[in-house]
Amino acid sequence: MRKCLTVGALATLVASALILLSAPARSEGIVGNWARGDGNARVRIAPCGGALCAINTWIRDPSSGEHVGDRLVMKVSGAGSSMSGTAYDPQRKLNYSLEIDYGPEAMQTRGCVLAGIICKSISWTRLSR
Repeated sequence: MRKCLTVGALATLVASALILLSAPARSEGIVGNWARGDGNARVRIAPCGGALCAINTWIRDPSSGEHVGDRLVMKVSGAGSSMSGTAYDPQRKLNYSLEIDYGPEAMQTRGCVLAGIICKSISWTRLSR
């Protein structure tokens, strides 16, 4: 159960989730504020150095282990509205494989740990442009 929550934290931080995009202009498609589909978290995705970072801006229940200010650093690349790569969660010292599909108003993330044995997908809705 704890590992599932940790994978959930990955999605919350998506992006977190973020480092060295192959085409920086593509990152603008996911830059902005997003609400997790279950309504329990909001993140801001923005460039941070040569990466993208997803930073928690609001958490409904911090007893879940997620906190405002937690971040996820993503190293992703891709074409069009799909990206894949890796993410690092410095709060939990975990690395994830990451897939992101996004559009103007919605995003789907999938994070996996343990060589893809434990994965979780999360839906997101854009809050503002």
